[in-house]
Amino acid sequence: MNTYLLTVHKKGSILIRYTERWGVPHPYEKESFNMKKIIALIMAMAMVLCLAACGSNGTAGSGSASGDVSGDPAAYTTVEAGKLIMSTNAEFPPYEMKADDEGAYKGFEGIDVEIAVALADKLGLELVIDDMGFDSALLAVQEGRSDMVLAGLTYREDRDEVMDFSTSYATGVQVVIVKEGSDVTMDNLGEKMIGCQIGTTGYIYAGDSVENGGYGEDHVLGYDNGALAVQALMNGQIDAVIIDNGPAQAYVKANPGLAILEGEWVTEDYCLAVDEGNTALLEALNTALESMIADGTIQTIVDKYITE
Repeated sequence: MNTYLLTVHKKGSILIRYTERWGVPHPYEKESFNMKKIIALIMAMAMVLCLAACGSNGTAGSGSASGDVSGDPAAYTTVEAGKLIMSTNAEFPPYEMKADDEGAYKGFEGIDVEIAVALADKLGLELVIDDMGFDSALLAVQEGRSDMVLAGLTYREDRDEVMDFSTSYATGVQVVIVKEGSDVTMDNLGEKMIGCQIGTTGYIYAGDSVENGGYGEDHVLGYDNGALAVQALMNGQIDAVIIDNGPAQAYVKANPGLAILEGEWVTEDYCLAVDEGNTALLEALNTALESMIADGTIQTIVDKYITE
């Protein structure tokens, strides 16, 4: 409930205003003026203002944290009232992928999808999933076309300059896919042609200069999604694909003749992100997310899709 304060800035200022507004005589002009009437009038006005405030319980935001979310509900805005729009790239199994089976949510399934469904439920909102390219999913949040991005997204300082990141909810390990019998190793990757999904940290890190730990842009080809990179590998157009372990396992299982090199190429933290400065929504999402981590919901979802 909003609180209205009536402040006296200097002696007689409020009395003069009430004289002009309500016809009450100024106390210094009429000896017979009854101060009790002034006090009663001020109290009455304060009661009217308070009642008006209590009668209006709407907020500036289009939602508030509810359900299992603890603490005071924080007003926040969403792109569309009553909805939580998630931008993603549904070409990243087992985190987000298209599906039409009975357990799918509006044509999508995966770890991020189930986490998003649970978050929306806790906030009392309807989840809307907007599928697009990975780079476009990041831009959608920054341009106010989606509320959050979940897309196997990992934290980077440059991304943090334009988006606000949540608490990490999973660990992402990037690995290298090669053809069985290939001479590619972790040590000679810099001599090979590598395929990555455009916009991912694998694409960014691998394409960086040798001085910064990368292989150089000349050794990296970008693809719109992981599936196209894997197809290029199978067609002999590239020598290896750098991608997260989850989708790597799925692609190798679905395509005989491929293998994953031993070892981890890099390890990162998965987060969701909102537009820079959208603090209220981020706090509501973090509260819900952290409760799901604490009660084991997140781990249950991850274990459903990653059994190794």
